[in-house]
Amino acid sequence: MRVMTWVLVIAGCGLVWPAAQGAERFTVATYNVENFLDRDQGSRRAKPEMAKAKVRECLLKAGPDVVAFQEMGEESALRELQASLKAGGLDLPYFEHVSGWDTNIHVAVLSRFPIVRKQPHVSARYVLFGKALHVSRGFAEVEIEVNPGYRFTLLNAHLKSKRPVRVADQADMRLEEAKALRNIVERRLESDPGANIVVVGDLNDSRDSPPVRALLGRGRSRLVDTRPAERNGDTEPNVNPRYSPRRVAWTYHYGKEDSYQRIDYILLSPGMAREWESQGTYVQTLANWGVGSDHRLVIAEFEAVDQ
Repeated sequence: MRVMTWVLVIAGCGLVWPAAQGAERFTVATYNVENFLDRDQGSRRAKPEMAKAKVRECLLKAGPDVVAFQEMGEESALRELQASLKAGGLDLPYFEHVSGWDTNIHVAVLSRFPIVRKQPHVSARYVLFGKALHVSRGFAEVEIEVNPGYRFTLLNAHLKSKRPVRVADQADMRLEEAKALRNIVERRLESDPGANIVVVGDLNDSRDSPPVRALLGRGRSRLVDTRPAERNGDTEPNVNPRYSPRRVAWTYHYGKEDSYQRIDYILLSPGMAREWESQGTYVQTLANWGVGSDHRLVIAEFEAVDQ
């Protein structure tokens, strides 16, 4: 039986979500907030106030219990967002901010629940054609205690973009970063095959690409792709049973090509997948979402009891 207490988020707006205490279900979101900088950083400009306000609106509407960010600015920018969300009724008091090799944008986490362990991966490296390279943004790894009987590990990643660089081929770099992330997952599952692990983030590639296939893995330790989609009424399966349903699942708009792609993921270990609630998993739809970011927020729901 699902027992929850409801609390008001924004006075007068009628927006509500479950209180954390005693909640038997919880949500995890991933959101690339497109240069959420509180000051200019190199060629990247501070995020305009209008864009920040739209990011807040997206988060307040979704009301996630845990949210992983990509393209976050410095820790001061994360704390600014944290404080503004609290003022709007969404209190996420626990945080992690990871600064990797890229000094401009970072990965970060805000959580309603205590973060009981932090293990940032900022020195992960790989070799391409004899050249040692760093995983640009590093990976955030946190263990979160939802209640005294339930914990899970969250891994947050922002893999190499498709933008060409001089040091190596961008596709090769992204694949090596994905392999480095998969190695972390493998180590966790080797020590505990039933571990609750959620891997989220902007992977900058399609599901059938070498990087995403490498991260998903094979066999019993293969990660489960939750494939969130819009809540627009689509329910029918694909007419071709070989493929996923033709639901609207894109998460990113690439302005140069005017294309829409699914590159933001929520992936689950086999143990975590047993607690996954597919009905509470979706890609957010919100008017003028693109004012805040070129990505859309993706969210998944879970039951906080080991199955």
